[in-house]
Amino acid sequence: MGFGSQELLIILAIVIILFGAKKIPDLAKGLGKGIKDFKKAVKEDEDDTKEVSTPSEKIEASETKTESEKTQQSTKA
Repeated sequence: MGFGSQELLIILAIVIILFGAKKIPDLAKGLGKGIKDFKKAVKEDEDDTKEVSTPSEKIEASETKTESEKTQQSTKA
């Protein structure tokens, strides 16, 4: 069971009527930003849970994290 071209055009017309042509790009932009933020959070969580085996690697990992936090804070300010 699939949608034909006529059904898709009808659905598109209904979406445009409900949301308006100006609002649709904003909705798509917000959805894309949400997906990007979600992927970033998942990646950061994986990095945080990754075990570091040697003490020197722990120091390097904490320094890298601190530098990235400083960069993020300076870009926000």
